[in-house]
Amino acid sequence: MMNSRSLITLLHLPLLGAGLVLSSCTVATKKGPEASYSTSFDPPLTPPKNRSNLKLKLSTGAQRVYLVEGDKVLLATPCSVGTAKTPTPHGRYTIYLKTKNRRRISQPGAGYPMTYWMEFKSAYGMHWGFVKPFPCTHGCVRLPIKSAKKIFETIPTGTPIHIASSHPEDATIGKTLPVLNDGPMPDPPWSYMTSAQIFKDADMGKFYTY
Repeated sequence: MMNSRSLITLLHLPLLGAGLVLSSCTVATKKGPEASYSTSFDPPLTPPKNRSNLKLKLSTGAQRVYLVEGDKVLLATPCSVGTAKTPTPHGRYTIYLKTKNRRRISQPGAGYPMTYWMEFKSAYGMHWGFVKPFPCTHGCVRLPIKSAKKIFETIPTGTPIHIASSHPEDATIGKTLPVLNDGPMPDPPWSYMTSAQIFKDADMGKFYTY
C-alpha cells in the first residue's frame, strides 16, 4: 500500500510535512532554529466596531496578512504565498465566497480538506494550510489554523483584500510576528484527513495532535 509521502509525491500536492494544501504547495525544507509549528500560533484579535468597514491587506514580500478596520490592525498573522513561478496574484479583490468545511473534489487528492476557505479570485483563496518561512504555494494563501478560524469568523462576504508586495504594516506589527515552519511536521493518517474529525478539530482551532 502506498504511504502518505509516496502519495504526496505522486499527487504533487502538499500533505503536512510535505505541504499538501489545495493545489498550492511544494515540499518543505527543515525547520529553522527559531521556528515553531503554525498550530502553536494564536494571534490576538481586537473585535471590530463595524464589520462592514473591515479590509484585508496581504503582503507577499513579508508573507503577512493584516485584518484592518480604518487604520487599526485588528489581527496580524504570518502566511505562505505563491512561488515566483506560481505567484499569488497582486491587486485589489473581494472575498466573495466563504466555505468553512470544504474538500477537494477533483483528482488527484479528492477529499483533502480546505478548511476556512475564503476565495478572492477563481481558484485562489486564503485557507488553513501548512505555513513555511518562504513562498511555497501555487498561488493560494496558507494561514495557521487559529488565524484562519478567526479571520473566517470575523469578516463578512464582500470584505475587500489588497494584495501587494509590501504594506506599511510590514515595518511595524509585521516585524513582531514569529517565524513559523510546518515543514518537519509529521504526516497524519490519511484517514484523519478525510474524516469529519478534522473539521471538528478546526472548530476548536486545532489540528490532529499538533
